[in-house]
Amino acid sequence: MNYKELVNKIKMKQSFLCIGLDTDIDKIPNHLKSCDDPVFQFNKEIIDSTHDITVAYKPNIAFYECCGEQGWKSLKRTVEYIRNQYPDIFLIADAKRGDIGNTSKMYAKTFFKKYDFDAVTVSPYMGSDSIKPFLEYESKWVIILALTSNTGADDFQKLSLSNYNHLYEKVIETCQTWGNINNTMFVVGATQAEMLLEIRKIIPEHFLLIPGIGAQGGDINQVANFGMTFHCGLLVNSSRNILYASSGTDFAEIARKNAQEVQTEMNIILKKTVL
Repeated sequence: MNYKELVNKIKMKQSFLCIGLDTDIDKIPNHLKSCDDPVFQFNKEIIDSTHDITVAYKPNIAFYECCGEQGWKSLKRTVEYIRNQYPDIFLIADAKRGDIGNTSKMYAKTFFKKYDFDAVTVSPYMGSDSIKPFLEYESKWVIILALTSNTGADDFQKLSLSNYNHLYEKVIETCQTWGNINNTMFVVGATQAEMLLEIRKIIPEHFLLIPGIGAQGGDINQVANFGMTFHCGLLVNSSRNILYASSGTDFAEIARKNAQEVQTEMNIILKKTVL
């Protein structure tokens, strides 16, 4: 899926919502735990109830690999289900990988060939040879960590440099030269919304993946105000507020309700700003 196709999906669905499938087996409803694959069954019902109002799903790989072989099976079944039932969905592996060239090649092979994701999150700390192997795959995306929502982001990302205001700005300026707007995005936390004005001066057209609305306190209107482009240019992620809105048999219904509230707000923003 290229830039234009992603923009078209956003326009068609009147949504730039990404739902994080951070599926914690300890938090899913009890009635699912007798299923042969509770994690997949939970994901399937969430997906079936929200696919028409979301542009992307983002499984956080940690929630699957911690379950060993069964976790990887659940992840593969989830990806295959989306590909077969809802092929217009943009799929992000939230893996945050980052290592030297040969290792990165294997990570890229894992997520782009074995599991058929559209995109993978990566850490740029080790430089270009940790990122470029991912960029070798046509029609795939690299989503580079730039400015995150966690409190520890201040430890390094906001360090002042002599020729730049902050380290994260240097990271963005350098990394955007390795790819283009059709294969490179950046992660900017919703709680850092005020920083988006400066970021847009560096990358005025790139898509941004914005986690941190809902449970983490980010505000979608602030994010749109500071970071939205003429073509939208945003994928805003929500996880816990949607996944775990109910622990009962109505969990998928309530998840849709919460997702619909976000999508309705996005629809209003898009009509004012983009469409």
